[in-house]
Amino acid sequence: MTSSKSERSPTSHQNDQTCVGLVPTHVAIIMDGNGRWATRRGLPRLAGHRAGTENIRPITFKAAELGIRYLTLWAFSTENWRRPREEVDGLMQILSEVIERETEELHRHGAQLRHIGSLEGLSPALQQKIRNAIELTKHNDRIVLTIAFNYGGRAEIVHAIRRIVSEGIPPEAIDEATVERYLYTAGIPEPDFVIRTSGELRTSNFLLWQAAYAEYYFTPTLWPDFTPEEFETAIRDFQRRERRFGGLCNPVRSLTASEPCASAP
Repeated sequence: MTSSKSERSPTSHQNDQTCVGLVPTHVAIIMDGNGRWATRRGLPRLAGHRAGTENIRPITFKAAELGIRYLTLWAFSTENWRRPREEVDGLMQILSEVIERETEELHRHGAQLRHIGSLEGLSPALQQKIRNAIELTKHNDRIVLTIAFNYGGRAEIVHAIRRIVSEGIPPEAIDEATVERYLYTAGIPEPDFVIRTSGELRTSNFLLWQAAYAEYYFTPTLWPDFTPEEFETAIRDFQRRERRFGGLCNPVRSLTASEPCASAP
């Protein structure tokens, strides 16, 4: 297998906004802790999920302000179908409400909306709302906001393999670039930085292929309490990291994706 150029996103770039220095091109967030947030307040779990949606706009605007070009938020996993039916139905309703409530405002601020995951299992009405939001915002270029809904990393890879096989691509012609073209995220740079809220220390089947070289940031803060200020703190933490990509880097300077490390022996 050969490495594709797209495997290394133009990860860090100079930013002249609040966070002085290199900022990640693509940040992905595992929005975890909504249920616990509600439980601690004696509220039903769906109240926590609704509270979590209030964070989408301020975090997106903060990311755009800092010069981050891609933001991916994981809202519903393929494994979440195992939750009680009442909660699943509630999550579908919440997504529908969020699309209605947020799309115009995000569009007005230059956000392009995308979806990764499978639309199968979603109601026709919800599928159409998602498509309409994508169509409305497709020419915006301030920030690309991708919502991972009904998404799982393993399912994505299986889906890509099935498409490759169905198109009759010979094994010897398949390399990393081939696989990437068939992923849900085709055309989106790999995440440089993955944030997980709620204190859980695992990747949970999120962007398994794409986040191979991502930096991770884990915070005990529950997602509804995760503020734009803490988001900026996380970005400052990223700016102090050394990204090696499996090689050796000069420890006294920052590295961008266009400056590959020397290969490790």
